[in-house]
Amino acid sequence: MNETAKPHLRPFDPRFSCGPTKKHPGWSLDQLSNAALGRSHRSALAVSKLREAIDRTMALLEVPEGFRGAILGGSDTGAMEAAIWSLLGERPVDVFAWDTFGARWLKDVRDELKLKDANVHEARGGLTPDFSKARKNADIVFTWNATAAGAMIPDTDWIPDEREGLTLVDATSAAFALELDWSKIDVLTFSWQKAMGGEAQHGMIILSPRAIERLKTYTPSWPIPRMMQLKNADGLNEGLFEGKTLNTVSLLSTEDYLLSLKWAAKEGGLAALIARTRKNFAVLSNWVAATPWIDFLVEDTASRSPVSVTLKFADPDVTAMSQEEQWAITRKMASLLDRENAALDVAPHVSGVAGLRIWCGPTIEADDLAALGPWLDWAYVEARRAD
Repeated sequence: MNETAKPHLRPFDPRFSCGPTKKHPGWSLDQLSNAALGRSHRSALAVSKLREAIDRTMALLEVPEGFRGAILGGSDTGAMEAAIWSLLGERPVDVFAWDTFGARWLKDVRDELKLKDANVHEARGGLTPDFSKARKNADIVFTWNATAAGAMIPDTDWIPDEREGLTLVDATSAAFALELDWSKIDVLTFSWQKAMGGEAQHGMIILSPRAIERLKTYTPSWPIPRMMQLKNADGLNEGLFEGKTLNTVSLLSTEDYLLSLKWAAKEGGLAALIARTRKNFAVLSNWVAATPWIDFLVEDTASRSPVSVTLKFADPDVTAMSQEEQWAITRKMASLLDRENAALDVAPHVSGVAGLRIWCGPTIEADDLAALGPWLDWAYVEARRAD
C-alpha cells in the first residue's frame, strides 16, 4: 500500500481505553486534596464520604425509592459474584452470555454452584442470544452492555413484567452511559472505572425491594466467602448500605469517584451523560460509514453498543486472512498509535475479534474522536505496508 502522511492534528487526549477509562474533562490530581488519607475506613469521616458516594450514585442514576446501594470490593466482578452466590438457588435460573465477562457468570452458575435447573443461552462474535427464551419463573442473569463484545440488550421487552424471579444485571459499562429500565432490574452491579473514569477494585451493587426481601428470607446451602457476604449473623448487613464496607476501601479512589459524580451533576446529570455518549458514538459512526476498510462487529443496530464500540476489518484482502494474521495487523496498529501518542488502548479484548475497540462513554470528548479517525486510517495503511 502507498505511504500516507501523518495527520497534523492529534486528539487532545488519546486515551480511549474501555476500562479503566479516561478521567472526566477538567480532572486534576490536585482536586483530590480533601481525600481522607491516613484515616481508617471505619472513621466517621471516611464512612461519611463512602455514604456520600452511595447517595450521589443513587441520585445520579435516578434509582427509584426503596432500592438500596452499597460499595463492595473486587470491582464489578466482586459485586456480581456477591449477588450470584447470595441470591441464586431458590428457583430456576436463565443465564444469557455473549462475551468473556458474561461467561464468568455462566461459569459460576453452571460449574461452581452447579445449579440443577439452569438454562444457558450463549452467543459470540458480536451476536446476542435469543432473549425470548427467558422464563417467567426463573431468575435471570445477564449483562446489559457486554464491554468486550460491544453488543448490548436491544430492549427490556423480553423480561416479563410479572416475573416471578429476580433479574441480576451486570451493568458495568452501561451505568451512567445508557438508559436503564429500573422496572426490569432487581440487582444492578457496576464499577467505578468504566463510565465514570474511576479507579479499579471498587464495585457497587444496587438492590430492589424484591432482591432485599430474597436476602432476608433465603439462605443458600453453600458457604459464601466473606468478601461476598451481603448478610451477617443478624440478617441483612445494614452497615453495607451506610458506607461500612466489608474490606478496606481506598479513600483516595473514593475521593476521585466523588469528584466524577460532582462533575456529572454539574454537566446536567444522567441525561447529559447519555447525551455525551450518543454524541461521541455519532462522531465515530460517521467515520466508520466513510471508511471502507472498517465496519462494526455488531451488525444489528439495536444491539450495537454506543459505549464500548467494537470494529472489525472490512477490507476483503484482510478478511480473507486468518484471525491470527488479522490480529498481527491490530497489534501493529496499536503499537504505531501508541508510539505517536495518537490513540492508546484501542485494541479489542484478547478474547474478541481482531479489529479495534474504542470507548465512547461520557468522559470522552467528541473532538478527540473526530481527530482520531485520520490517525486510524494512517495506522492501518502503515500496518498493511508492514505485513
